[in-house]
Amino acid sequence: MDEIDWNKQNLFYSKMLRIRIIEEKLASIYAEQEMRCPVHFCIGQEAVPVGVCQSLNSTDTVLSNHRSHGHYLAKGGCLKKMIAELYGKATGCTSGKGGSMHLIDNSVNFLGASSIVAGTIPIAVGVGFFNKLRNLESISVVFFGDGATEEGLFYESLNFAALHNLPVLFVCENNFYSVYSPLSVRQPARRKIYKLAKAMGLDSTKVDGNNVNSIYFASLDALNSIRCGKGPYLIEAETYRWLEHCGPNFDNNIGYRTEEEFLEWKKRDSLKNLENKLLKELIISESLIKTLKNEITEEVMDAIDYAKSSPFPEAKELNKTVYAC
Repeated sequence: MDEIDWNKQNLFYSKMLRIRIIEEKLASIYAEQEMRCPVHFCIGQEAVPVGVCQSLNSTDTVLSNHRSHGHYLAKGGCLKKMIAELYGKATGCTSGKGGSMHLIDNSVNFLGASSIVAGTIPIAVGVGFFNKLRNLESISVVFFGDGATEEGLFYESLNFAALHNLPVLFVCENNFYSVYSPLSVRQPARRKIYKLAKAMGLDSTKVDGNNVNSIYFASLDALNSIRCGKGPYLIEAETYRWLEHCGPNFDNNIGYRTEEEFLEWKKRDSLKNLENKLLKELIISESLIKTLKNEITEEVMDAIDYAKSSPFPEAKELNKTVYAC
């Protein structure tokens, strides 16, 4: 494995820190009840979207799931439009109609997210099929959770992608829980998600989802394989969400997971561990970190003010861009 230069390490850190601060701020004000949608935060999982998206070309496309903020931001999605969308405003990225689980920013090839578990997996395969038919260089990337691997769409999509040798990168963020159900009660212990892909004819690998460098290199390997015409690839990234499945709170006290488990995973915090590494190597300083945090906080507060001051959609806009109901 090649070493990553310190400029790249700084970039990883700043992008993960930005996602963390944005989501922590949104979680802290969610109780104001001004946001017009449920929220699924990715706090604790930031390394996966950053590591993957930093390995992509600008023409590569991304599709996401209900926990979409990190993917959207890592791909370069507009923060002001994202927060305005959470507030249900006309200036939001889907004009206030989609909310947190349906973000989109075509200007950076973030094609969309969906609240339907596994719902964007076949769409990503369709995009990959389009790219192949048109001889385009673009790779279609889709993020999904471990729960999505228990849906029929997952198997159908992987089969079709393998059958037609499509340029698709499947990224499974395995945080070991589908809402309140641990992976251990849903799938046999000896069966690994990345091996499911191998059994269906895809190349695949498992990676530490709390190590942004490992994710970055795994993504580069996968993308190089796809670009060389070797077909679709699946990455299983093992990680852990800190907050409740849906909402702004910690939920270690309700019985489905323990405080001890959470604290063990918190020791593996990708952001804090990279920060400590950069400080130890004198690549960054405490004062620089403070400045960066202040800049990000100012940015997110400006975006929140923008969202709050933006107008709601007019009633006549309700059915525009709605193609089925």
